[in-house]
Amino acid sequence: MIAENIKLWLREQAWMRPVRLANLKGRQRRGLLPDWRQILGADWDEWQALRKRVEADDKAPRILMATSVGIHAAAAGFDSYLAVALTARGNRCDILLCDQELPACMAADYTWYGNPERFARHGSRKDLCTACYRPASRLFGADGLGFPILRYSALLTADDRRKAEDIAQSASLGAVEQIEIDGQPVGEQALAGALRFFARGEIDRDGEVEAPIMRRYLRASCLTLFALRRLFAERQYDMVIGHHGIYVPQGLVTAAAAEAGLRFVSWNPAYRQGCFIFSHGDSYHHTMLTEPTSMWEDLALGEPERTRLMRYLEDRAEGVQDWIAFHPKKAEASSNLVRVIGLDPEKPVVTLLTSVIWDAQLHYRQRAFENQVEWVMQTIRYFVRRPDLQLAIRIHPGEIRASLPSRQLIADEIAAAFRGLPRNIAIVKPNDRISSYALSEASDAVIIYATKTGIELAARGIPVIVAGESWLRGKGIGFECEDAESYAALLDRLPFGKRMDGERRRRAERYAYHFFFRRMIPLPGLGRARMPGVPFEITARGLAPFRPGASASLDHAVRCISTGGPFVFDEAG
Repeated sequence: MIAENIKLWLREQAWMRPVRLANLKGRQRRGLLPDWRQILGADWDEWQALRKRVEADDKAPRILMATSVGIHAAAAGFDSYLAVALTARGNRCDILLCDQELPACMAADYTWYGNPERFARHGSRKDLCTACYRPASRLFGADGLGFPILRYSALLTADDRRKAEDIAQSASLGAVEQIEIDGQPVGEQALAGALRFFARGEIDRDGEVEAPIMRRYLRASCLTLFALRRLFAERQYDMVIGHHGIYVPQGLVTAAAAEAGLRFVSWNPAYRQGCFIFSHGDSYHHTMLTEPTSMWEDLALGEPERTRLMRYLEDRAEGVQDWIAFHPKKAEASSNLVRVIGLDPEKPVVTLLTSVIWDAQLHYRQRAFENQVEWVMQTIRYFVRRPDLQLAIRIHPGEIRASLPSRQLIADEIAAAFRGLPRNIAIVKPNDRISSYALSEASDAVIIYATKTGIELAARGIPVIVAGESWLRGKGIGFECEDAESYAALLDRLPFGKRMDGERRRRAERYAYHFFFRRMIPLPGLGRARMPGVPFEITARGLAPFRPGASASLDHAVRCISTGGPFVFDEAG
């Protein structure tokens, strides 16, 4: 029964622990959502007075916190943190929550529904939704921080619901990603939601279970757009803040804000513990691709900065300084590693690093190949013809370790396409206790599709071939291709025979420093959670840590939210 096996997951950062539905219903009391009365303590009355003064100020900037999915502990927790900090600086915050209105959203996935037919038929209103709205409304509303709560159901009319239903039921799912309403990508987000629900890069769009679930996401996309349009028509906001900025409903919140001419800020937990990444106008998955190189390419890295960077990159192997780690501790990293995986240490090795199939499919547009699977297959076919080279396919540990384990596995795709692989090709499975970093160090070059690991490896001087929409693309760091022919031409240059040096290596170091130590902004009063199922906990006490001047990094983040300035902050100065 779903009530006995329900899980609370937090997709991007792999913070997921099993949590029973009974606990979710009382999760604020049990610590799954922050208890602001305890956090603010003796300053509670002062907080209430402050909030009321700000709400009475008609000139105060008005901000919509588009939390939407209250069961998402990271979203609800961090949005409350931001709302307190923003209010302390004179901003008026409203909170937007779904109150069992949307027929599908990013909270639902196959880990909640072992039998997806249940979700296809009934949705989540009788189970998942019951643990979503009320705890979040108590956190933010009159019983908690005291912010005004806006509900999706109150923003929709019967005509909106009929229109959304008509669009969803009449849509041709074969081209669902092309469905737009006045230029807004309701179909694209619906497809992303369905693929994410099944944790696959592709699904049977005519399937008896898949099609109804896809229509649920399409209806939810339409309803979100209609609700946000009405909200922005009725109330004036200076800006909108939303976690992640993609999927249903957040992707449509992003689109509706842009349509209304409102500034939008997305946030996402960063790798480094206590750090977050903010972006203007879109998800960081997209803005990091288009960020001007001028933001980092003139950085002057002295020895202290390089030492700091290299120490962190060494620690990344086990996630010592990070919120989470995909790679196992004490993984095999011996000098005999190439032999351990079954290859000849006397011949050049090239390592291919995969991404989780469904993740790479959703976040980035495809470039040289139709999808990641096609890229892997073409790469294998190439190395079959190059017995002078060896290929190590390192399957991303996130296939099994992430909060939403993939249900489309690279190893299965390879097995279906090839009866067997030649001796010069080895597969390192996601659960193998092999260090991806050590394997890359032992390689002549590394080939990536979309993984961010390429940033780290390039900074270590390892040549990186970029086949997909990686953040390294367009930065003068990786070796890039635009189509299958140019990809083959790059592979023809292998082995490179040496490490990257000169300007390409220096650019890699500057960008890695920028990414890890400037774009990831450390915020005070946030620490590792002690309770399973919670991504982080607010360790600050009292109102003082949230006031202006208490933290340079929090001051900077809020200032950039308010002014549109670049979210770049280096705590080292």
